[in-house]
Order: sequence, then structure tokens, then C-alpha cells
Amino acid sequence: MSLSMTDAGPDGRLRCRWCLATADYLTYHDKEWGFPVADDIRLFEKLCLEGFQAGLSWRTVLEKRENFRRAFQGFDFANIALYEESDVERLVQDPGIIRHRGKIAATINNARRALEMVEREGSLARFIWRFEPVVRQNEPGAAATTCPESIALSKELKQRGWQFVGPTTVYSFMQAMGLVNDHAPDCVMHRQVEEARARFQRPV
Repeated sequence: MSLSMTDAGPDGRLRCRWCLATADYLTYHDKEWGFPVADDIRLFEKLCLEGFQAGLSWRTVLEKRENFRRAFQGFDFANIALYEESDVERLVQDPGIIRHRGKIAATINNARRALEMVEREGSLARFIWRFEPVVRQNEPGAAATTCPESIALSKELKQRGWQFVGPTTVYSFMQAMGLVNDHAPDCVMHRQVEEARARFQRPV
């Protein structure tokens, strides 16, 4: 998104233009996108959903998000780590989600890797927030798809055995979970996200 990528929303206030395509996008933009998150379950869920999005649009995933939550037990990775091949077969037959065998198997694999990370690091949040960019390479709202930190986080996750966590996927995750604020500067939510980030207690 460039600095001019805003348009008036239903209330007349400027918002990132991408969120005006659907009501679901608008709600997601105003209530979630960019606000900092330290909850391990939500972080794991978003990493998984970004992986499912690869090659698709976020709209497709967002419309199915509640189905994903039902299918994967709320993305409780302690439970998902116990899934077996029969669970893969069950999920491949679930019409409510994206039935991509590789991505389903990756979610189960990543749940096991998440448990290892919690044991080693204390929490997913403590590990992930170490990669928060200190100096922004791009202006907020610019059309960035990666940053040095997303590349570094992707590399580290892959070394630890995670799957479907490429640099672009990880950067989208960082945008959504508030590690960066990529709302356009004139978007009504930019300041709100900045204030939320200022109040946010980074996991230590």
C-alpha cells in the first residue's frame, strides 16, 4: 500500500483502500489488523492461516476462519500436535476449510514445533517479538512484502522445522499481529494502532 492508498469508509473517514472491498475486511481492518498480539494461540493461528493463504487471497481465508477454528480445535497447538494421519484424512474431507493436504500436514507439524519452542523459549510470543523491526525500512503504508526481520524470522523458523513460513508469509503475519504498523499514515486506524503499540508490553 502506498501513502495515497486510502479512501473514505462508510463513516466518511479515511481507511486503507484494501479494507473497503467487503464488510468482513472492514471489520478485520478496524478491529484486528496491526494491533499487537502476545497470545500464543492467536499467534499460532495467524501463522497457520497465513500459510493456508499462500497462493490465495486473505479474503478466502477470512471467510473460512471460523471453520478453520472449528476444524483445528481453536488452534490450540497442544491438541493439534497429537493429530495423526486419520486427522489429516478427516480434514482433507472438510469442505469448510482449504483442503490442501500439504498445508494441513504443515499445521500439524508446526504445532509440534510450537510446543518445542514454548519449552525452549518460554512462549511463542517471547520468541516472535524479538524480531520486531527497530528501524522501519519502509514508510507506513508502503507496498512492502518483506523486511530484514521477516527474512530473519522465516529463516529461523525453517531451521527449527516449521513449514509454509516464507519471508512474505511471515511479513504478512507481522503486519497483522502488530510487529509493524502498515496502516497508511492518513488511515484513521494508523494512530490507534500506534497508540496500542506504545501501550503494549513486549514479552520478555
